[in-house]
Amino acid sequence: MNYDIIIIGAGPAGISASLYTIRANKKTLVLYKDLSSLEKTHKIENYYGFENGISGKDLYETGIKQANNLGVDVKKEEVIKIEMSNKESYRFIVTTSDNIYKSKVVILATGNKKNKPKITGIEKFEGKGVSYCAICDGFFYRNKEVAVIGNGNYAVSETNDLINVVKDVTILTNGEKAPNFRADNVNIETRAIKEIIGNDKVEEVELEDGTKIKVDGVFIAQGVAESTDFAKKLGALTNKDKIVVNEKMQTNIRGLFACGDCTGGLLQVSKAVYEGAIAGLEAIRMS
Repeated sequence: MNYDIIIIGAGPAGISASLYTIRANKKTLVLYKDLSSLEKTHKIENYYGFENGISGKDLYETGIKQANNLGVDVKKEEVIKIEMSNKESYRFIVTTSDNIYKSKVVILATGNKKNKPKITGIEKFEGKGVSYCAICDGFFYRNKEVAVIGNGNYAVSETNDLINVVKDVTILTNGEKAPNFRADNVNIETRAIKEIIGNDKVEEVELEDGTKIKVDGVFIAQGVAESTDFAKKLGALTNKDKIVVNEKMQTNIRGLFACGDCTGGLLQVSKAVYEGAIAGLEAIRMS
């Protein structure tokens, strides 16, 4: 299915962008999976237009209804991969757990939730065997043994990107339910993880019961992929966990925009709505 603009995220930034793109007669799709952090906010009293304040949940749901009423396609589907295309009619291929979509422009607006598991050794070995991008770093583990931490569609997608490159993959669910996935060189371990250990680089993953699994690398794919994950995989510039954009909310990748919490700065609804509006207006010109 082809769209002019695909927006990842249905919070204030993503919905704000969609309100502008749909009114410019651009075929617009909003994709989201997880609940917005906005829904956890009991009451918002510092946002314009609500004399008695409004709950985050009400604001979030009203925004989605508004977009739907204007003709935006809003679908609750987990995005597991975004790829570049060399076709003239579309620049991006967006794969979800249910469908494949194509578009000229993608706007990343999923917020900035932290999916890094609290496992000893992850931060110590970042860049020394701990990675967050199978497509980016899988090449360095050719014919080696690696682990993927996670148990959802995102973890399975990362595993699929590795199985034709590495010797074998162990999916570590860290105590969660195992995914329904099978491949000749994939093992699934559901026991909880104690820590990642090694000297100058990752050497083993130790489980809570003392079992040690020898690995050369560990890929983090817990939960649902976020804006920064997609940005890194596409080659967009990031600064730690924030996406680098210019004043037009453009990344260094043509047709790829980012707005809201994923760009850093003031983590407020007003800032997200503003950046969404800018991204939407600029996306219109590029689509």
